[in-house]
Amino acid sequence: TYTKMATVSLGFNIDSPRWDQSTFVGRLKHFLNITDPRTVLVPEEELDRAKALVEGCRAGLVPPGSSQEQLLYAKKLYDSAFHPDSGEKMNFIGRMSFQVPGGMAITGCMLQFYRTVPAVVFWQWVNQSFNAFVNYTNRNAASPISLRQIGVAYVTATGAALATAVGLNLYTKRAPPLVARWVPFAAVAAANCVNIPMMRQQEIINGITVTDENNNELGRSRRAAVKGIAQVVLSRITMAAPGMIILPIIMERLEKFTFMQRIRVLHGPLQVLLCGGFLLFMVPAACALFPQRCSLALADLEVELRDSIMAKHGDKVPYVYFNKGL
Repeated sequence: TYTKMATVSLGFNIDSPRWDQSTFVGRLKHFLNITDPRTVLVPEEELDRAKALVEGCRAGLVPPGSSQEQLLYAKKLYDSAFHPDSGEKMNFIGRMSFQVPGGMAITGCMLQFYRTVPAVVFWQWVNQSFNAFVNYTNRNAASPISLRQIGVAYVTATGAALATAVGLNLYTKRAPPLVARWVPFAAVAAANCVNIPMMRQQEIINGITVTDENNNELGRSRRAAVKGIAQVVLSRITMAAPGMIILPIIMERLEKFTFMQRIRVLHGPLQVLLCGGFLLFMVPAACALFPQRCSLALADLEVELRDSIMAKHGDKVPYVYFNKGL
């Protein structure tokens, strides 16, 4: 039972960003909202109700008595759990709201168990499996990818991470202990440079849909895909950097204290908790580095697409827009 909006302010648009997405601070507030790890605890039924409420609001209809705050909370749940392109519910592990609990456990273990080759191999494999889920879930959904391509991307990225981690681990045996602690970050950075482009290769091969500022489709662009994926790679490396670079320095200092030497069994849990502290801020901050709705100047598009757009629209479309993924 729906009725025209009565308790919601006139002109309210549920898809209108609450904060200015052209500024870093506005994007940071937006991603602090939708990457809130508490949303992973929300039951599936409530997520489905949130989706129904958002779709009803888009149609100009909401349940009687609904307040603007209720609609905004429903939109928060919707953005945290449903893909922005397809509207499909994303797998639990791949949601950005799961990055803090999932990432803190894996990153903490990578930083703790970095001394032996078997431990390095195991935790890098776990991390790349997690990354594969995240990258697949947050791809541009308009570009399908086959199971074979997913498998190749996963094996290639895992291989790159293991080669980097094991190679550097052996190379740093004689280096200062702190240098060895930074090996996991080098492996993660190298793997991200392989994993994300491989997992999203269809976008690079076939291009992604670009639109004008009013969301009218204009065609498909490979250059837009390359720009979007490059920004995602940089964001993911930035997301991991503070925790994986600064935390080893903190642990190196702490482990010199007598009380820390007595509680070695707690070093792992401590690193996991500290990683969580870093990721709580870095997940939204890294996502906010670049606008989600990415733009590309008409002059930077492929010649064929640029000519096609100019033939239809003249100089009325100076920029094209697309979802870069996360």
